[in-house]
Amino acid sequence: MKTELLSIIPVLPSANIERDIVWYKEKMNFEVYFSDKMYAVLYRENICIHLQWHADTDDDPLLGGSVVRIYVKNISAIFNEMVDSGTVDPSCLKLHTPWNTNEFGFFDLNKNAIFIMEDVVHNS
Repeated sequence: MKTELLSIIPVLPSANIERDIVWYKEKMNFEVYFSDKMYAVLYRENICIHLQWHADTDDDPLLGGSVVRIYVKNISAIFNEMVDSGTVDPSCLKLHTPWNTNEFGFFDLNKNAIFIMEDVVHNS
């Protein structure tokens, strides 16, 4: 079955997840789907924004790069394509994450993190 690309989700850096959740709720009327001290998923209607804590130090793996999540339906085909092209290792696929996704990720040549993900709730 072919993978269907559904949308792209920005992952914004955050120095304080709890503080930023409050701001997005109060200032933009976003609702929280998932959050912990390192990551949050916020929704408003058909729009999704992810927040990820970043240290902005040399040991931060994303120093200088950005993060994007590509939301798909039927992740298997694109995962196999990326394995075949050598983009990812077959062990990279994470199934049934605590935030209800199947996903895998990799870095491009500019240290941008790209995650391909599907919603477990709607794709099981």
